Amino acid sequence: MKLTQVKIILVEPAGPLNVGSVARVMKNMGLSQLVLVNPQCEPLATEAQHMAVHGIDILETAQQVATIPDALTGCQRAIATTARSRALPTSLEPPRLGLPWLLEESVNSALIFGPESRGLSNVELNYAQRFVCIPSNPEYPALNLAQAVAVCCYELYQIAQQKLSKLQDSVSHPPAPTPQSIDAAPLEMLEGYYQHLETLLLEIGYLYPHTAPARLEKLRRLFNRAHPTTAEVAMLRGILHQMKWALKFLPKPIVDDVSEQK
Repeated sequence: MKLTQVKIILVEPAGPLNVGSVARVMKNMGLSQLVLVNPQCEPLATEAQHMAVHGIDILETAQQVATIPDALTGCQRAIATTARSRALPTSLEPPRLGLPWLLEESVNSALIFGPESRGLSNVELNYAQRFVCIPSNPEYPALNLAQAVAVCCYELYQIAQQKLSKLQDSVSHPPAPTPQSIDAAPLEMLEGYYQHLETLLLEIGYLYPHTAPARLEKLRRLFNRAHPTTAEVAMLRGILHQMKWALKFLPKPIVDDVSEQK
């Protein structure tokens, strides 16, 4: 339930003022891991440092990566934020209901925010397992990036404080870990499985290049609901390896030529 286990991921942030403000509110609320995916501004620009105030250390230690999968390295859980209504089987949750999941047990987790200009795309949302939407006035629902991060960081801090209070009240009877949180597979391990699966399904003709993204999106949702463990993902990869071997080495079935028999 440590806030330090949560990564705040900003995808292609464009404004140094926003980046600096995010660093400040993270410092306010006890979060320390800031990851910038392909930033479109200089994170240590003068404007960012002025906004960060005492959160400059978070700016200085912020990790810069090229892709969302790179940002999720080492994480077992990821929630994406979105303000748009989408045709997803997974419902959008308010932060107060969705974010406690990031602080359950001793797992590394991430909270993903999209670019200021467009939010997260459908492809980018595929990397998350759950989704939160901040309730706001329908007449003007769009929040500034730093404001959205502030709301979520505040909720995470309040959740952590409540959990700490409950833990202190029940030190002699710590809760048992839930089955799905035990040895949860890292997200980069799942990403490797998805890529392996796509390659094999294309090879056997189950997927076609023009339909692969949509089919894979449904498969991702299936596995995100299942929360597979490290051992389970390793087993699934083993099945794919065996299928690849069978395609290459097993004899092809003999098909009678009906025209010759006639």
